[in-house]
Amino acid sequence: MFLIRSLVRRQFLRKLSKNIFDTPVKCSSILYKGFDDIKENNKEKQDKSENDANNKNNYQKFEFDPNKWKFDKMFYVLLAGFSVYLINAFSGNFSATEISWNQFVHEYLRRGLVKRLIVDGNCVIVETNTPNPDYVKFHYSSEECLEKKLDAVQEALGLDVFSRIDVMYRPKSSVNLSSILSMLFYGLMIGLTFYTMKNMGLFGQMMPKSRRNGSKMFGSKLFNFGETTAKVFKGDTGVKFKDVAGCEEAKIEIIEFVNFLRNPNQYKILGAKIPRGAILTGPPGTGKTLLAKATAGEAKVPFITVSGSEFQEMFVGVGPARVRDMFSLARENSPCILFIDEIDAVGAKRTNSTFAGGSERENTLNQLLSEMDGFSPNSNVVVLAATNRADILDSALLRPGRFDRQIFVSLPDIKGRASIFDVHLKPLKSNIDVNKFSERMASLTPGFSGADIANVCNEAALIAARDLCKSVELKHFDFAIERVIGGIEKKTKILQPNEKRIVAYHEAGHAVVGWFLEHADPLLKVSIIPRGKGLGYAQYLPKEQYLYSKEQLIDKICMMLGGRASEKFFIKSITSGAQDDLQKVTELAYNQVAVLGMDDDLGHISLSLPKPGDMYSQKLYSEKTAERIDRAVQEIIRSAFIRTESLILKYKDSVELVAKLLLEKEKIDKEDMIELLGERPFKEKITYSDFTKDTGNSREDTTLPIGLKNWNVSKEPDKIKDKIGSTTE
Repeated sequence: MFLIRSLVRRQFLRKLSKNIFDTPVKCSSILYKGFDDIKENNKEKQDKSENDANNKNNYQKFEFDPNKWKFDKMFYVLLAGFSVYLINAFSGNFSATEISWNQFVHEYLRRGLVKRLIVDGNCVIVETNTPNPDYVKFHYSSEECLEKKLDAVQEALGLDVFSRIDVMYRPKSSVNLSSILSMLFYGLMIGLTFYTMKNMGLFGQMMPKSRRNGSKMFGSKLFNFGETTAKVFKGDTGVKFKDVAGCEEAKIEIIEFVNFLRNPNQYKILGAKIPRGAILTGPPGTGKTLLAKATAGEAKVPFITVSGSEFQEMFVGVGPARVRDMFSLARENSPCILFIDEIDAVGAKRTNSTFAGGSERENTLNQLLSEMDGFSPNSNVVVLAATNRADILDSALLRPGRFDRQIFVSLPDIKGRASIFDVHLKPLKSNIDVNKFSERMASLTPGFSGADIANVCNEAALIAARDLCKSVELKHFDFAIERVIGGIEKKTKILQPNEKRIVAYHEAGHAVVGWFLEHADPLLKVSIIPRGKGLGYAQYLPKEQYLYSKEQLIDKICMMLGGRASEKFFIKSITSGAQDDLQKVTELAYNQVAVLGMDDDLGHISLSLPKPGDMYSQKLYSEKTAERIDRAVQEIIRSAFIRTESLILKYKDSVELVAKLLLEKEKIDKEDMIELLGERPFKEKITYSDFTKDTGNSREDTTLPIGLKNWNVSKEPDKIKDKIGSTTE
């Protein structure tokens, strides 16, 4: 105990001295009567010191601040528990070996090894008189019996009255110190457990559902895992439908769901039933979740949102319980919109797997299906969901009656990209014409999603801020596009002169072969400055088309093989720099043969190829067919490489000129290529007007159907009847 008190005192004094000496102290004294002379004599010095203190602003009155004296709470709890353990071990409960009465008499008393006896309740502790005192103990039935037996033994041993063993009795108490200390120790351990669980936030969900989002009496999470984690929005989320562009068809579908809830009579008059729900599918970054946020901001009905992964927990039965509670919450807030993001986490296809986690997920899915069937037609609860993996969803989830509509949100076309640029360019400080500039940027970003476009605009602003520019300019957007496509430019990466020469001829081979192939993508710029994982970088302008002929695919393969063919011709060797090109060539050739049915030998068949990371895919063709596919792919690549080599040989002077200019400037654009090689012999589409010609409007059609023009205004039933009647006439 002395050691523990010393350690605690030393730690406290160390903290105290640190706070005192690290904190400048300004002492103010109170002078009583009779000390006025001292006050006057010291007034000038005191004023001077106060002025110095005010000027430096480094001195402050010493006050006890509890926040500065807080030790680590965990340290206190552990120290207290350890102290109780030591007290319990060393105060009163000797570390004694238990023996019998006969052992005490023959092994200790007869040999004269007993110094004294300590009687504690019904236990006798024997202290030996050896150089290193030891302790043993034995039990007795009553004090009278003990005294009689002890006197009889000592008389038999011939001990006189003055040589007999001293016997000490501890006072009997109704409270046992050892029991108190033991209880205190276990109490501290239980308290430590509750303290840790409280800090981890594992208590509050123990409360009944009536306390949802209410009292925090017991903490937050431990005992109420079955309560839904869905969030209810009843106000403005900061996102409106005007902030969503590039997916007008999907936006109209979502607006119609909002109109269902706000003006149900418009549909009931005609006998239509309100759809139960819709699922948004499509590539990542196309605006599925953004549409949901806009719906929450515009619907003016409660919007409940939850992620599919939140139904999965380590405890069995939590998922179905949360599904039940979520739909109960939706019914309480009817009319409302329930949005489940990343529904593939809970709605994947059911399998025959016996894995425990799979069984729990299937139970959650079954509960979800049951709850969606349980909605009455007039419940006014619309369920929306979003996923990037519609192909793995269970078919029972997609049937009409659950998700009546499947809305595919595709990558935006050039008109959609222009509309998205309009949205993201407006907040930027720039002197450019937003409408014209958005059209130019839309033509330079084929295949970009809405998230990619938002990232480009933000990167351009960041680059302008890095250069301390007063506004965002065109060059900043060019740098931003290059960064998003190819990665950050690595000007500090050192390439050996020989490696730099190989990269220059490699990129020149790509550029020249593509320049003289009709179906190759138009070239915008070429660079031998390393970007991302690559040592070189070329930016092309792919055509926006949905159908590809066999000749177009062969031209793409030849252009990708141009780098390897150029290395072989000019360097007289091949390097590992073409690894990425060969991977793309192989994938395109396999798709051409096995998926698109463009091989004369195999015929018009489409076979599913195994996807990367798919462990359970089944091969639906024989080994013999697989060999035929391999031979056909090898023949396509071999013939394409021979064709590419002939182009390199034919235009070797052009490749030489482009490679030398790259070594000199490190970066060239289309104007440099025209100066070296002349105009490309094929017609190209480069500008926004070239792409949108003969497509009707030059901009995206944002016209709403007549029944949705006033979707954000609640209509009276009589006016709806009149409107429908005038429309039908």
